[in-house]
Amino acid sequence: MIGQLPDLHRCSMISAMCTFSENPVVERLSHIVGARYVLTGADANPWSHDWSGTITWTPLAVVRPANTRVVSKIVKLANLNKLPVVPVSGNTGLTKGTTAEGAIMVSLDRMSAIRDIRPDGRTAVVEAGVILSRLHEAAAEHDLIFPLTFGARGSAMIGGAISTNAGGSNVLRYGNTRDLCLGLEVVLPNGEIMNLMSALHKDNSGYDLRHLLIGAEGTLGIITAAVLKLRPKPKAYATAMVAVASVDQAVHLLNRLQSETGGAVEAFEYMPRSFIEAHLKRFPEARAPFDDMYDVNILVEVGALAPRDAMPNPDGSIPITMHLETVLAGSFEKGDVLDAVVAQNDTQRAEMWARREAAAEVSRLRDPIVDNDIAVPVDKMQALLERINKRTQALDPGMQNISVAHLGDGNLHFAGWPETLDPEIHRAIQDAVEEEVIALGGSFSAEHGIGLSKLPAMSRRKDPAALAAMRAIKQALDPNNIMNPGKVIPAL
Repeated sequence: MIGQLPDLHRCSMISAMCTFSENPVVERLSHIVGARYVLTGADANPWSHDWSGTITWTPLAVVRPANTRVVSKIVKLANLNKLPVVPVSGNTGLTKGTTAEGAIMVSLDRMSAIRDIRPDGRTAVVEAGVILSRLHEAAAEHDLIFPLTFGARGSAMIGGAISTNAGGSNVLRYGNTRDLCLGLEVVLPNGEIMNLMSALHKDNSGYDLRHLLIGAEGTLGIITAAVLKLRPKPKAYATAMVAVASVDQAVHLLNRLQSETGGAVEAFEYMPRSFIEAHLKRFPEARAPFDDMYDVNILVEVGALAPRDAMPNPDGSIPITMHLETVLAGSFEKGDVLDAVVAQNDTQRAEMWARREAAAEVSRLRDPIVDNDIAVPVDKMQALLERINKRTQALDPGMQNISVAHLGDGNLHFAGWPETLDPEIHRAIQDAVEEEVIALGGSFSAEHGIGLSKLPAMSRRKDPAALAAMRAIKQALDPNNIMNPGKVIPAL
């Protein structure tokens, strides 16, 4: 039985000076996990900053357990001694959600087993440390897909995606991570293991604790494994870059494409002229999507499941690609489309996607940057962009907007390079963006989570009754406030 250790809070405050022999917590962790999997000092550096590198911290220790039972022992030790615990997966988050000064960081990177792929049930049973791209590859071996995808898929892990309810480019057809998760295995703040590893599509046996934990960002427990939905792999894709006169016109095109394809549009991504220009500056070897430059550029992709839509014709053409070309040609004749280029092979498709997925790298072309991850109803996106432009130009006439959007689900990744270096103006821009989002019935947080970055917005914008309910849930499950403390829920 683990006993309470003396004077641990003092030691956590000076964690940078503690060694195995000086710190009884680190010694006890080494006994639980094995000394080689307890990292301190310089060895913990890879876990001591976020993806952007804008914030750093010194954890008490980084522990790398190999199974759920060991995670349970770590959390029990922390809870008994009221020490903060911060779970971390691929550490690709954008809201400072893994900040862990003086905390025990629990890295799930060794818990990377794909326990089972069940083709007939179209499910995968995976551990939290499975890298997203690896699950993609495993599903593909069974002619299936796990449809969650985004630019960081080569390093992001399943546990982090579930904890932030990640979205990505295919939400339009498949939904957020929440919609792709059937079951969870979770270590609660008291160290107990909660087994919700069901593959059921229907289960009305009480509160849906699974949905409570998805998107909680590690504040209610550590997700260690999950049962995930797999989908049939499209037999062919039709992908195109399309230029239209306005975002409203793009939404009309989306609705037409959905009708013409039976709801088979998988992605509908917006990129403005300013982003295209910035992308070409960041990647000089890249090509522009069209011979001319347009204000509104859309990446659209349709996935064909039926063989009749995917089997090549005698001339080698693919029916779904021909159908997309026909629909776009008709829209062009009506004046609804200004220009379009349809990918004719995988290389051209990859080039189109590379442009959109480079958004994070493009945004770091200049400093400083003011950004946010927001959402409005799809038909309000044009109004949002117009309002944001008016407000930001009034605050900083020289600001360059390079926002991109998952237009199909109303998620705007607002980003801009301000001319002024005044942080007060930067905060005013963020406030103005939030105000316009709320006025249009939107959300100040779409798919990146809250972390530390959006605590002020939570305080200002979230319904007070909802915040009170969140605090009550947090207090009930984590009375010692050890699980990723200070994140998601603003202090009273």
